[in-house]
Amino acid sequence: MLVDQLEQTRERTPYPFPEGWYYVASREQIAKSKLLQLTWMGEEIVVWGDDDGSICVAEAYCPHLGSYLGPDAGGRVCDGRLVCPFHGFEFGTSGQCVATPNAPPPRRATLRVFETQEIAGMVFAWWGIDGRKPQWDLPWDPEDVVDLCKLQMLTMRFRGHPQETTENSVDMGHLSYVHGYRDTYQVGSVLLEQHELRSQFHFRRAIKLAGVTALTVDFMAHVLVSGLGYSRVDFFENEIGLEGRLHVMATPVDGDVIDFTIACQFSEQRVPNRRFVGMGFLPRRVRAALFSKFSVWLQRHDVMQDVTIWSRKRYQRRPRLCRSDGEIMPYRAYCAQFYPEAADDSRYPNGRSVETVDHEGDVVRSLRV
Repeated sequence: MLVDQLEQTRERTPYPFPEGWYYVASREQIAKSKLLQLTWMGEEIVVWGDDDGSICVAEAYCPHLGSYLGPDAGGRVCDGRLVCPFHGFEFGTSGQCVATPNAPPPRRATLRVFETQEIAGMVFAWWGIDGRKPQWDLPWDPEDVVDLCKLQMLTMRFRGHPQETTENSVDMGHLSYVHGYRDTYQVGSVLLEQHELRSQFHFRRAIKLAGVTALTVDFMAHVLVSGLGYSRVDFFENEIGLEGRLHVMATPVDGDVIDFTIACQFSEQRVPNRRFVGMGFLPRRVRAALFSKFSVWLQRHDVMQDVTIWSRKRYQRRPRLCRSDGEIMPYRAYCAQFYPEAADDSRYPNGRSVETVDHEGDVVRSLRV
């Protein structure tokens, strides 16, 4: 019976752990806690850093006799080394055992570590199908954030899947129907290139305070999706004169629930229109931080509307689409490359071609992944 239920679940939902980079924690959070223990991509992991600034994301079990290394079991960090609570084995941020209390460290005593990458103080780790190495890097240019304020972050946990949440980047229809956006339309076509998806769209929304419309904003959004764990949205408000960036991270926890993190930062350079309740008189850094906090609050409101649907919906492998559904199927073809069957290069020596169909079942595009 259980086997049958599992098979039915596999039919209804995509594989729970697509390949890619997934958010772990902020550098600030790691420094504050000294040692983090998390369930991440179905794995129990520990996260810590040393005095040189290196961060280690590793499996949370000691290779000596299997002790759990998290703080709940007594694991701790001393002088940048992770110390096992069972026999005192010490591990550096490379994962190698570097000391034991009573004998030379065994050369083969190494933690299983996950490769990391950092964006604006946010630490990501690579999840590879069958343990394979990173297939791409996340988009990151330190010079690109010089004029942006400190990140304002929020994490929500709910039942969902990163493919379903990321699908919002091309699902224009739900923006008006669920969230009440107006004049919503996609600008040009969705661009697909290997692990990246790019799209642009326009929308207007009314911001209400105490049930009364206080402001109507007019946005142009440029979306960059890099795998299913990370999306970046650069947005430009045309009437107030604001520029900002939204980082969206969907991280599977245990195959059922995900941690959905949004991080927002606004530019400190642009001066908003005077009619925005005197915000132009505030110092640039303060003004940008306030806009970021307010934007995170708005995003949380929108996400919670989606959670009501995401947490209860069933994945439709063959959706019955209408003409206004746009790029849903090209998006799903893009997603196919992050699952186990696409990672088997021996089966697809020249790459894998995925056909996408329109609402009437006709092939409209072939994407090689």
